[in-house]
Amino acid sequence: MKNLLLKFPVICLGIFMLSSVQSLAQGDLMIFPKRIEFNGGKKSQELNLANSGKDTARYVISVIQIRMKEDGAFETITEPDPGQNFADKYFRIFPRNVVLAPNEAQTVKIQVINMGEMQPGEYRSHLYLRSEKEKKPLGEIEATNDSSISVKIEAVFGISIPVIIRQGENNAVANLSEASFKMENDSIPTVHFAFNRSGDMSVYGDVSVDHISATGKVTRVGTITGLAVYTPTTKRYVNIPLKKNAGIDYSTGKLKVVYSYKGSTDDGYTEESIALN
Repeated sequence: MKNLLLKFPVICLGIFMLSSVQSLAQGDLMIFPKRIEFNGGKKSQELNLANSGKDTARYVISVIQIRMKEDGAFETITEPDPGQNFADKYFRIFPRNVVLAPNEAQTVKIQVINMGEMQPGEYRSHLYLRSEKEKKPLGEIEATNDSSISVKIEAVFGISIPVIIRQGENNAVANLSEASFKMENDSIPTVHFAFNRSGDMSVYGDVSVDHISATGKVTRVGTITGLAVYTPTTKRYVNIPLKKNAGIDYSTGKLKVVYSYKGSTDDGYTEESIALN
């Protein structure tokens, strides 16, 4: 009998559209910024990559297309939905293959092209960055009386960020609706609401939730930063777990949910209130 050593790669795909920080990290790869946007006359931007791990790694950059669903989940697609425009024909990336030693960083340039062919509206595709370890030869087959099979698992990590190109006036508007409060699993205070987006461009911004007591005391109990609703999705449902501070009584007062976003104006703003008593 023979003892056979096999290697099976396991792909761990991490697609991050939102983050509470300005940079993103997956595995040992850190990137900045978390979103590439072209508005007006800007023709090129830079993406900064850094290897925070202990081993030299190769990072390969490709382009994928993504759909946002109403529950905020993402799925890859090959054809645009009605009202959706892919951006991959209108930008180029160089380099697409980066080797970084531990604690080394490098800049990748994204440049807009063929803008004369674009109609007014928003165009979006996503850069997918995945790590590839240096390939090594498989272990040799050795004679043995052991019939077991050894399996070595190796992980491949990936991270995705949007590239958005806008042409023409930004007419996007958002508002909140269907706001409600409940105790999830009888112990976790949670606010539920829906984003409603109109116009032909995406919106993104920050959500804050304040508890206002019966005496008027205001306490910040929940936040989300960088929350987006991408075209052509017109509605997105969100749940936010709230803080369980001892001084907050969720059976009285009210909750105020505020979404401050970038849309048709520099400072879009919408809010909803939830009575708790």
